[in-house]
Amino acid sequence: MKILVTGGAGFIGSNFLYYLFAKYENLFVVNLDKLTYAGNLKNLSELEKKAGKNYVFIRGGIEEEKLVTEILHKYDIEYIINFAAESHVDRSIDNPYPFITTNVLGTQNLLECARKKGIKKFIHISTDEVYGSLGKEGKFTENTPLAPNSPYSASKASADLICRSYYKTYNFPVVITRCSNNYGPYQFPEKLIPLTFLKASKNEPIPVYGKGENIRDWIFVEDHCRGIDLALSKGKPGKVYNFGGQAEKTNLEVVKAILDFLGKPHTLIKFVQDRPGHDFRYAMDFSLASKELGFYPSLTFEQGLEKTLTWYTQNLSWIESILSGEYLEFMRKWYAKR
Repeated sequence: MKILVTGGAGFIGSNFLYYLFAKYENLFVVNLDKLTYAGNLKNLSELEKKAGKNYVFIRGGIEEEKLVTEILHKYDIEYIINFAAESHVDRSIDNPYPFITTNVLGTQNLLECARKKGIKKFIHISTDEVYGSLGKEGKFTENTPLAPNSPYSASKASADLICRSYYKTYNFPVVITRCSNNYGPYQFPEKLIPLTFLKASKNEPIPVYGKGENIRDWIFVEDHCRGIDLALSKGKPGKVYNFGGQAEKTNLEVVKAILDFLGKPHTLIKFVQDRPGHDFRYAMDFSLASKELGFYPSLTFEQGLEKTLTWYTQNLSWIESILSGEYLEFMRKWYAKR
């Protein structure tokens, strides 16, 4: 099985690569990643040692037509799993341009190159954020209308629709997966859980938007990886599959759980001005994925959070090694606005 994984040096992508090589023997993977701020080759240092010649890393963007075409033909790629994306809402508010370039134009280029090559299956990794915001009741299903509320989610919704059009127009075998909030090892520390862990470890104030009442459905990243693998093997072309963790928590509940794990006081919490267009609640109905793929989350939020925080505790050097340069400058500006 020859697979092109795009964005494989990022959080979910790197976890998925470890998952793949742990499960399959006859496997060859090319990892195409632009290595923007959240791409980190240190995530994959152990995998490179184990995979050897069955793994190739190439630096580049999915919007580069010549490069993508060369990779598909040189390595005779059979499957594509597209993780590559700009993915942080706050960054998209500050500057939407990179999100359109990578998430929309890049996805279209990748689809077209794949169509010309005759790829067997194309898995496009999307997000629950394309559905917009829920009230206090109900869950997102695959038939929920798309209603993105940030430049990031709008760019992902656009990519989803382009994928759909390739199935409808060309009968191209694309499958879209949409997942709730991931957490786990290797997550870049601008996201809620690793950021809270990092600041709490240093006894620094922890910023929480508004009153911390926004609700997210959380899924441990390895459960998400298993869902993607099921979509690759069992997913029907043209279909969308939701993945969720059955773990709805307010942001404040998550932050307090991390503080309790570390034995830190809740007085570290600092409520800050809410961001524009902040969706109130996400919750995923993954009954279709359960029925057609056999997907179900294996860990509770409490179990997954303990595994995640234990990993961060044992890998403080990993966190410190990436907190430099462009990321620190972004965070400095982010805090200055609040």
